[in-house]
Amino acid sequence: MLSTTASYQFLTRNLQRSLESVAAEPFVAREVEYYEQNIRSVKSIDDFLGDDRLYATAMRAFNLDDMIYAKAFMRKVLTEGTDEPRSFANTLSDPRFKEFAETFNFVRYGETTTAFDRTQSGTVDRYIRQTLEVSAGEDNQGVRLALYFERKAGSVESALDILGDRAMLQVAQTALGLPATMSMLDLDKQIEMIDRRLDVEDLQDPDKLARFIDRFTTLWELERPSEAPTVPNVLASRPAVYGIGPDLLLNLQNIFRGGR
Repeated sequence: MLSTTASYQFLTRNLQRSLESVAAEPFVAREVEYYEQNIRSVKSIDDFLGDDRLYATAMRAFNLDDMIYAKAFMRKVLTEGTDEPRSFANTLSDPRFKEFAETFNFVRYGETTTAFDRTQSGTVDRYIRQTLEVSAGEDNQGVRLALYFERKAGSVESALDILGDRAMLQVAQTALGLPATMSMLDLDKQIEMIDRRLDVEDLQDPDKLARFIDRFTTLWELERPSEAPTVPNVLASRPAVYGIGPDLLLNLQNIFRGGR
C-alpha cells in the first residue's frame, strides 16, 4: 500500500485523469447521465424531492449521503432557503446544508433554480469529485481528508471556517499539532490556538497549501502507519453506493500505464 503522502500526490498530480476514470465507472456514468437528462425538468422542491434518484445524486455531490433518508429535514432546509439570517440552513452548524440550500435555492429563483450551471454541470462535477474522495477514503482515510481540505481551502477566510468544518479541523489539528480536546475550550481560545500556528491567508497560496497538506499527510502516516482502509467519521457516508471498489489507486495506476 502506498503511503498517505504518495497516494495523495499520485491522485492530485493525475487529477484530471483520475476524475475521468471515476466518471467512466458504469454506476457513476449512469447516475450522471440520468441527472443531466432530468435536472432541467425540476421546477419545484416537490419535483426535486420526488425524484429519488436525482435527489440522491445531488445529495451525494454535497457529501450528504448520510441525510438522503431525511427528506422532511431536507425539505425544511430547502423551503426556508438562505436569504433570511434565521433560516434553518443558516442556523445549522454543519456548512453542508447552507451550501446545498444556496445551490438549490428554490426560494430565491423558483422554477429557474435548475437553469443555472451550479445545479447542472457544477453539481455533476462535484458528484464526480466527491466520488473520487470517497473511494480514496476506502483505501486510506488520510488521503480523503487531504483531498477534501485541498478542495475546500480556497473558501477559508478565518480560523472560524476551519472550526466549523469537522473534517478540515481534523486536518488542521493533525498538521498543527493541536489536541482534539481543544473543542472543549471556549471558541475564542480555539480561534487563538489556530491563529497562533497558521496564517489562513497562506491557504490561498498553492505552494504554501501544498506544504501544509504534505505536513498533514506525513504526520497522519506517522500516527497511523499501514492503517486499515476505513472511512473517517467526520466524512462518513455510504461509499459502497458509488460502485467503485477499494482498489482505486491500483486501478488508476494500471490505467495510467495503459492497462486495466
